[in-house]
Amino acid sequence: MRIGGLASGMDIDSLVKDLMKAERIPLDKLEQKRQWLEWQRDDYREMNKMLFDFDKQIFDGVYRQATYTQKKVDVSGEGVAVRNVSSTSDLTGTINVSQLAASAVMYSKPIQNDGSKIDSKAKLTTLGVAVDETITIKAINKDGTMDTQGYTYKIKSDDTLESVIEQVNKNSNVNMFFDSFTGQVSITAKNSGSNESGSEIELTGDMFSNVLRFDKNTTTGEMSNDYSVLQGHGSVGKNAIFSYNGLETQRNSNVVRLNGFEVTLKEAANKDISFSSSPDTDKIFETVLKFVDKYNEIIGKINSELNEKQYRDFKPLTAEQKESMEEKEIELWEEKARSGTLRRESIFSSGLNKMRMDLYTPVIGINPDYDQISEIGIKTSSNFNDRGKLIIDETKLKEAIAQNPNAIYELFTKDGTTTNEQGIARRLRDTIKDTMEGIEKKAGKATTLDNSFAIGRNLENVNNSMQRFQDRLFQIEDRYWRQFTAMEKAIQRSNQQSMFIMNSFGGGM
Repeated sequence: MRIGGLASGMDIDSLVKDLMKAERIPLDKLEQKRQWLEWQRDDYREMNKMLFDFDKQIFDGVYRQATYTQKKVDVSGEGVAVRNVSSTSDLTGTINVSQLAASAVMYSKPIQNDGSKIDSKAKLTTLGVAVDETITIKAINKDGTMDTQGYTYKIKSDDTLESVIEQVNKNSNVNMFFDSFTGQVSITAKNSGSNESGSEIELTGDMFSNVLRFDKNTTTGEMSNDYSVLQGHGSVGKNAIFSYNGLETQRNSNVVRLNGFEVTLKEAANKDISFSSSPDTDKIFETVLKFVDKYNEIIGKINSELNEKQYRDFKPLTAEQKESMEEKEIELWEEKARSGTLRRESIFSSGLNKMRMDLYTPVIGINPDYDQISEIGIKTSSNFNDRGKLIIDETKLKEAIAQNPNAIYELFTKDGTTTNEQGIARRLRDTIKDTMEGIEKKAGKATTLDNSFAIGRNLENVNNSMQRFQDRLFQIEDRYWRQFTAMEKAIQRSNQQSMFIMNSFGGGM
């Protein structure tokens, strides 16, 4: 039981709190140390994320060959479209299209059901299709060969024309369509072109011949005399026929590949259409510019952290200190208290020096006119305060891109057994990886346990020390209260004795 100054009249509670403030000083220092370690850990991880983002940008930008194969293509007419897909060199030529590729199509006769209009949602059994009947559809493949296996489907009791069409369209090489106005079904090959065997669509099954009333089971042969091409049989597939630089050739599609370029044939105009390609200087330049900007951002941030001043007089605030301060005061104080968490950190200083060497060391084994970054118009700022910032000579870089984009690709990405043989981007990615591994050993990741990295282990030690000291403080506080309680009891006994003596003398008079 704690007695709070009833006998002595003293504010025991305040006295104990004041005494405990002095006792808590070591605990406050431990709490400040813990806060500093947490700030330091978070700042390491922030730098790690920046390096990760830089590595990703390198991989998606200057590291990709597709960056340097971007082409501008000039075409003299609208009947052909040309775009580069994978060519590292330019393409120039003339195309003359005499026939476009077309897909084979078949049309049925109007479906009859006692003269009534056909409902596509009605069960097929009402049209005379037997349950468990098997139908098979074979159609031309993308490469112009026939799909010999085709798609087979067994009719179910609850199947409708609509449900069968859905399954056919989903699983086969044809698109099937029912026109409720004419009562006809069309079947069109998904792939265009002509098959050497002369057949692009083959149908098997009583449903096609007797119910849907297709004249023939393939797209070959003579058409029925009962219906015109528009109403009856349909048309066979056609190959695209064109000449490239005077050489006549065929393809089963209107989209063809020529030396890594994709050519889309749009019109059979029987006239020469010329085209020519050249490097898309602006797009390639934009990718290199993004790389340089991100590099400058990274080294700026690293230099800032390495040289950030540490204010040793501004320790992290305890919860009690914050209670007596305004929000703005807390913000300004912690801005200085957190400053310098990464000051002179060797992980970053060595990583920064290595990145600079990666950039400026010539690449062995490539075009000597493009073996250094300075030769394509990228150099270091002469201003000391920029601390290694890169500066781009736009004119020189664009000229280098226009003249030889493949050489720039080699400069950035060449592989090799030694660092000097490797391209700039490849070197940088290795340095970034090593730096990130060093950071993770020091500060871990959000998903790692504290005991697996250095700062985490320090935090565990501080937390354990705080817990032990907190237990000790409970004991000290309890001791103070026992002492003051004993004093109160002694004073109370003294008061009682004094009252007894006074009463005794008073009673004797």
